[in-house]
Formats: sequence, C-alpha cells, structure tokens
Amino acid sequence: MDRLTPLIAFHISSALLALGLGAAMFARPKGTPSHRLIGRIWVASMAATAFGSFWIQSSGHFSWIHLLSAWTLFGLVMAVRNARRGNIPAHRGWMIGLYVGLAIAGAFTLLPSRLLGSLVFGI
Repeated sequence: MDRLTPLIAFHISSALLALGLGAAMFARPKGTPSHRLIGRIWVASMAATAFGSFWIQSSGHFSWIHLLSAWTLFGLVMAVRNARRGNIPAHRGWMIGLYVGLAIAGAFTLLPSRLLGSLVFGI
C-alpha cells in the first residue's frame, strides 16, 4: 500500500476517533450514563478499526499486525463482558490495555517507512 485509499482513510479515522474518545474517558467520571454511551461509541470505533484492518493487506497477505487486530477484538469482548458482569477491575485492565495498544500502534504508523508517516512528514 503506497497511497491513501478510502479503506485506509476509514481505518485512520476510526482509530483517531477511538484515540480521542479514549483520552476523554480517562478524564471523565466512571459509571455514569455518559461514560456508558461514550464507551459504546469507543468500542464500536475500536471494532471498526480492527475489522477494517483485515482488508488492508500488503502483497495480498495477512501480516503479524493482523494478530493484533484479532487480539483487539478479543479484548473488546472481554472488556464489555467484564463490565456487564460487574468485574470493574478486569474491565478497567482490558480497557487500559486496549487504549495503550492503540496508542503504541498509532505511534508505529508514524515511522517514515509507513504510509501515514510519509504523509504526515512528507518523506
């Protein structure tokens, strides 16, 4: 992939939405109706980001990065499941882990050898 396709634009947009919403969630009170609403939107944006990645392939093949997408989907299920069961410490752990993973993955996309890095830095 050496150009910004609609699929990659969607992937980037949903990831940026999740990054922004996640940061806001850390600053807001937990357990409120707005926390639940924003959390649902965050989960949907993370799922969209992860699902969308399966159609982004170089050379027509999956790469190791797709394992992270599968792990993300599993983590989202676990986070929601724990919240519904009232296991808030486990819910919190999954959510923090998923957010940190998103931030790290986002940082790696800014490397000059990556599409987003070359677009952002003009290299």
